[in-house]
Amino acid sequence: MDHTITEPRHIAVVGAGIAGLSCATALQHSGYRVSVFDKARQSAGRMSTRRGDGWQCDHGARFFTAEHPGFRAELARWERAGVAAPWYPAVRRFGADGSSASVAPAERYVGTPGMSAPAAWLAAALAVHTEQAVSALARDAHRWRLLGQGAALPASRFDALVLALPAPQAAALLRDAAPRHAALAASVTMQPCWAVLLQYPAPLALGFDAAELEGGPLCWVARDSAKPGRGGSESWVLHASAAWSEAHIDADPDAVAAQLLAAFAALGAPLPSAWRAHRWRYAAAAPARTDGCIWDEGNGIGLCGDWLNGGTVEAAWLSGRQLAHRIASS
Repeated sequence: MDHTITEPRHIAVVGAGIAGLSCATALQHSGYRVSVFDKARQSAGRMSTRRGDGWQCDHGARFFTAEHPGFRAELARWERAGVAAPWYPAVRRFGADGSSASVAPAERYVGTPGMSAPAAWLAAALAVHTEQAVSALARDAHRWRLLGQGAALPASRFDALVLALPAPQAAALLRDAAPRHAALAASVTMQPCWAVLLQYPAPLALGFDAAELEGGPLCWVARDSAKPGRGGSESWVLHASAAWSEAHIDADPDAVAAQLLAAFAALGAPLPSAWRAHRWRYAAAAPARTDGCIWDEGNGIGLCGDWLNGGTVEAAWLSGRQLAHRIASS
């Protein structure tokens, strides 16, 4: 009788945003051994929350919606786990012509107690290696190796590789290892976004919890502390438009904050007690592709992310799950 034990295939997922975590979770459920790597200190990607002493603010994804039955089922899991909840802000739209109007209520969701909570919940069930920047890929004997600053990362040989990264970062890693996929990723334009996080000693009486803006440097402002499950002092987040962010991509953060604070002041806001600026160099694809995901079975390499599937949190989660299903069925 043959008692040989076959080890499960080991797959590396580079990128611990929602697409990478979705893919890794589905692969693990299918019986694969999965290791996730991310250069940041915590999982979440653009579903990030910045925290300070008695203060927090979501500075990446503003909220998310759920249309696809699969993602709605996942969202129900998040809600049962207490890491997501519906958000019903009073939203106002300010037009470039000076007009303003209330925005009809819509179904919006956020992570609780911060936008990063769903990612942290998913990551807790996975082998996630944070603060591990992958600088190069190598292929030998039909297996992948990940290199970090010239040295092999832990558990460095993998049967397959998933890149769940913004398109420009994926293109850079794939340039030598998989030129055809590198060219596809390089063809995608991703827009930047400057975010400024504001702290106040008391609630602001602006008449809205969030606003959509046209024609100026700002495209979105929101009272982050009004989202469900939040604690601490009054906090707001300002997001600059893609065009303005592109024009000021290399500007000094102080100069960026000064201009965005002036635009917020035009809406009646006072100066904050403290602020922080953050630049998202790769905030959103313009436009996003509609592939869903990419899987090259012959080379054992896959790509997933919102830039391949429509550009939303839901799109990112669906992209990761679709890639996992394609790998499992190959």
